[in-house]
Amino acid sequence: MKAKDLREMSVEELENKLKGLKEELFNLRFQLAINQLDNPHKIADTKRDIARVMTVLRQKQQVVSENA
Repeated sequence: MKAKDLREMSVEELENKLKGLKEELFNLRFQLAINQLDNPHKIADTKRDIARVMTVLRQKQQVVSENA
């Protein structure tokens, strides 16, 4: 997932994406706990994606507050 693609999304789409990524992270951690996770690196990738989405959301919020 690229930040460029995220910047083109609306705030609502970003919030939905964030919710889905958090659910995915929960499931990955659960799989890790019961030793069913094939690729543990997916956890780090998902956490990075969450950080990207949160960063873009924050940037969009700052732009809105500056214009208000």
